[in-house]
Amino acid sequence: MKLPHPLVALIPILVLIGMLSTVIYLFGSDSLSGGSQIALIMGTAVCVAISMTVYRVPWKAFEQRITKTIGDVAITLLILLAVGMLSGSWMISGVVPTLIYYGVQIMSPQFFLVSACIICALVSLLSGSSWTTVATIGVALLGISEALGISTAWTAGAIISGAYFGDKMSPLSDTTILASSITGTDLFVHIRYMMYTTVPTFLITLTIFFIAGFGNGEGTELHVAEYTEGLANTFNISLWTLLVPVLTGILISRRIPSVITLFASAILAGIMALIMQPHILCLISNTEELSSSMSLVKGLAITYYGATAVDTGSAALNDLISTGGMAGMLNTIWLILCAMCFGSVMVASGMIESITRVIIRFAKSRFSLVSTTVGTGLFLNITTGDQFISIVLTADMYRNAYRQQGYESRLLSRTTEDVATVTSVLVPWNTCGMTQAAVLGVPTLVYLPYCFFNIISPLMTLFIAAIGWKIKKKSC
Repeated sequence: MKLPHPLVALIPILVLIGMLSTVIYLFGSDSLSGGSQIALIMGTAVCVAISMTVYRVPWKAFEQRITKTIGDVAITLLILLAVGMLSGSWMISGVVPTLIYYGVQIMSPQFFLVSACIICALVSLLSGSSWTTVATIGVALLGISEALGISTAWTAGAIISGAYFGDKMSPLSDTTILASSITGTDLFVHIRYMMYTTVPTFLITLTIFFIAGFGNGEGTELHVAEYTEGLANTFNISLWTLLVPVLTGILISRRIPSVITLFASAILAGIMALIMQPHILCLISNTEELSSSMSLVKGLAITYYGATAVDTGSAALNDLISTGGMAGMLNTIWLILCAMCFGSVMVASGMIESITRVIIRFAKSRFSLVSTTVGTGLFLNITTGDQFISIVLTADMYRNAYRQQGYESRLLSRTTEDVATVTSVLVPWNTCGMTQAAVLGVPTLVYLPYCFFNIISPLMTLFIAAIGWKIKKKSC
């Protein structure tokens, strides 16, 4: 197949960028409810039209690539539905309200951001999953931050920074395993080598959150009193509800797959809701003609699949404890499917390869090689909409270049993960960016400026490459 000219390959991307900019201008925070999906589909259509009419690429090639890509993210979609179940059940069962109730009384506003970052880093390191971390402890921490009067944007940045540090450094992480295996690097060699860029980045991140925390604390007592009173009057606040996260932690420690862990945790939370919060379930069911047992079953079903709203007497608290269930994830799933279509046709048409070949030509020195790898990883996160595709394609494209210039495979594996894994959450239409925005209820572009670990990580990679610290060529 003849590769498109690089300038031609840029046309679908420019169309996508132009349409996304228009959508964001017109719809603002509602752009992910349909406008962005249309922009991605239009970009897909432009790519297919050019490829089929000018370069005679058969439709079958696009169809096969789309089928494969969507098949590869099928588990991701199941995880999203499980996250929807979990977010609703953890809230209504009293797990998150209990964590908020005690958390606002224990955690200091001044040290909250740095503490949230460290807590999420530890949980993610042990679980190997940033998604699980954000969907569980991250949601609770966001609730605590609202009660303490701390910016949700800052808090989301701290949560995501910690979660992606742990995900990146955990031997249980799928992205860490993928980056090491696709480059032929031993897993623990890969992790140890990442420490030279990741640890300094994390320390800088913690320092920023530590300093920023000193601006928090004004009016805290009023917020805490409002939230604790509202939660105590609405929910049955009990330490027994914390059995759910404890049992979830056990599942995580046993290395149970994420989708099974999330689903099992949602079921455990549902059982806890039946025991501890039957009055809430009856309110959610909103039926008088049904028996009490059937009302509980209906309320639990709605908790799992639909939107729930409970009146606590506080408007701010009402917004905090409202959930969307599985249905709340449908916009995200829709967006992922559209993003996967765009990424698939860009790969199948050869447009991605055409652009990256031009970039690789400039990779003649150590710094230029690393910097073009970083640029390619970021470019692929933006254009393909998925971190796994970005990791695989980046490693494949640069494997020979690193080998020919005599660099160890661990430099490629580290560079690939330093950019592909951590920047994925900064792209609104990437699977990671969409998911974390949906789970936390904070738009990607709102929390982006405060994800210091994710922003600094590729910059640190470039700095280390520039000074050549611990970068050696293989001896002949």
